[in-house]
Amino acid sequence: MNEPSIDPDNFFKTACYFESALILMAVVLGWLANINPFEFIIFSEQAIINGVIGTLPLCLIFIALNQLQMGSLLKIRKVLHETLGPSLSKHHWADLFVLAAIAGIAEEILFRGLVQPWIENSWGVMVGLLASSVIFGLVHAVTALYFFMATAVSIYLGLYLDYDNTRNLLTPIIIHGLYDFFAFVVILHSYRLEQQKGK
Repeated sequence: MNEPSIDPDNFFKTACYFESALILMAVVLGWLANINPFEFIIFSEQAIINGVIGTLPLCLIFIALNQLQMGSLLKIRKVLHETLGPSLSKHHWADLFVLAAIAGIAEEILFRGLVQPWIENSWGVMVGLLASSVIFGLVHAVTALYFFMATAVSIYLGLYLDYDNTRNLLTPIIIHGLYDFFAFVVILHSYRLEQQKGK
């Protein structure tokens, strides 16, 4: 197995700092664009329920794709195991939950709280949704297929931003955070199984 490209010992702090920096970026860019990226974070029971329910399809799709033995999917799995596996294995599940929560909050504030409405202001809702999702896909593009998968997930999150014709950033934040946590746990479990088989 190749050496991981991420230092396992510094992974957690570095990832938390990086994701948190995205919030600062959203604030600065929002100030320049005269957009408040926190404007539509509205705390409500319905938003939380929608977020939890909205996470389930993504988790089911993740499980299904994880069972397929297609070459392009195996490549993604290999990259995730080699880069994230060693780092995740050094941390408690609570740490993974914290990281997933920070990532969900930070990335949604940046992409759904700032980038999507920024583009919407000039080009309309549909272009805002699609363009912000393509940008999201590009920054997550570890492989070509992963770009399309990340873009599709971003469109899904963008649609949930306006679920039931009510804009609420809390819903995609919850979906994103819970989905990331689920993915971390699955990757960690698969990595540990591989390590046991290799012994």
